[in-house]
Formats: sequence, structure tokens, C-alpha cells
Amino acid sequence: MNTNLYNYLLGIADNSLILGQRLGELCGHGPSLETDIALTNISLDLFGQVRSYYQYAAKVAGDNRDEDTIAMMRPEREYVNVLLVEQPNTDFGYVIARQFLFDVYHYMFLTELQSSKDETLAAIAKKSIKEVSYHVRFSSDWIKRLGDGTEESHKRIQNAINDLWTYTDELFHQTEADKKMIADGVGVDTSKLKEQYYKQISNVLDEATIEVPDLKYFQKGGKQGVHTEHMGYILAELQYMQRAYPNMSW
Repeated sequence: MNTNLYNYLLGIADNSLILGQRLGELCGHGPSLETDIALTNISLDLFGQVRSYYQYAAKVAGDNRDEDTIAMMRPEREYVNVLLVEQPNTDFGYVIARQFLFDVYHYMFLTELQSSKDETLAAIAKKSIKEVSYHVRFSSDWIKRLGDGTEESHKRIQNAINDLWTYTDELFHQTEADKKMIADGVGVDTSKLKEQYYKQISNVLDEATIEVPDLKYFQKGGKQGVHTEHMGYILAELQYMQRAYPNMSW
């Protein structure tokens, strides 16, 4: 098994899995019917992308693992998503801020991944980026509407950006698997995306009359399997059926 490639795939897929699960919690709870459906569709987009990554990971593993086993049967410390995507749906401002901060990164990442020497990864990226381009537009538009809206909406989205900003730097941290895949021409050198990421984020926030937080210290740990207290609750719901009824079939 190519362990570095397998771990690299998990590093990509786990972000979308956990964010998709978070968005799925909102089904039927959106502030309006149109927004509710949009968030649910974004969740479905992410799960669709995740299936492609996990199917490929199962092939790379070459054992009895399949996409469902990889997605739902690992212990918490084996999930390597960034801390940002596991943050709770505190209110609609937090949902949009979290989505926006991830979407901009995700789009930049997939843009570069299309040039991967790994044909399977490049193909997944080319298919996924069409969906993610919509995600970016959706979350960016809502950032502007909330930031430049009422006094209450501005306060809530500003608070959300302030609280979630501490998790953004981890998006650009590189694991050993990341470094190996970059050296092989398979992975994306995310360090080269960092400056443009913060520039694009800041441009949208400025347009939305939202202040860009000035932080010197950032939270990290998710990529090493060290998560916030929220992760266990996410997995308890995500994994319930598979844990309660092992080896079930429809």
C-alpha cells in the first residue's frame, strides 16, 4: 500500500466529510426554504466528492476496506480534518463564516489539484471544482448580505469571523504525507496558496464592511488527529448505524 497517498487522500476527504455532516444537521432548519435547500445541496456535493476520494483510498489500501468503512468506522484520532470544519452551527452567521473560510481555500486547492500527476486525483478535482465554484459564490454573497445588512446581522457575522479566524492557518499546514505527495508532483503545495487566500478573504470582508481579525496565534491539531470537543459528538451521530448494526446490508 502507498501509505503516503492513502493518508493524503484522507487529508483531503475528511475535511469535506465532516463539513458535509455539519451542513446535513441543518436540513429543515435553514432561515428560509431556499437557503435550507442550498445548504443541503452543498452538503450533498461534498459527500459526492468524498465518495470519490474514499473509493480511491480503498483501492490504494488494497485490503478489505471500502468507502463506507473508511468514512465511518475509524476512531476519532484517525480523522485528519482541519479544526475549522468541525466547529458547531452556533447560528446562521457561524454557518456562513465557516463555509466561506473553507470554500475559498477549497476552490484554490482544487484549481491546483487539477494539475496533479495522479490522473485519478486530477479527474476528481476537475469534476468537483464546478460544484465548489458555486459554493464560493453562495458563501461570499451571504457574507456581503450579512455584513452590510442590519446592525444585528453585521454583529453576528463579525463575531463569527472573529471566532473562526483562529482555525484558518491550519489549512496551510503540511503533514509528512502532504510533503511527500508534493515532492512526487501528486499533491498541492498549499503554502503557495496562503497569501492569495488571505487576500481574497480580506477583499470580500472589506466589501462586506467586516473587520479582518488581527491574530498572532492560531489553533491547530486536526491534521494530526487532535480534535476539539465537538468531534466526538459529530462521529457519534455519523457512525451510529454502522456501529449499532455491524455488517448490515439493505
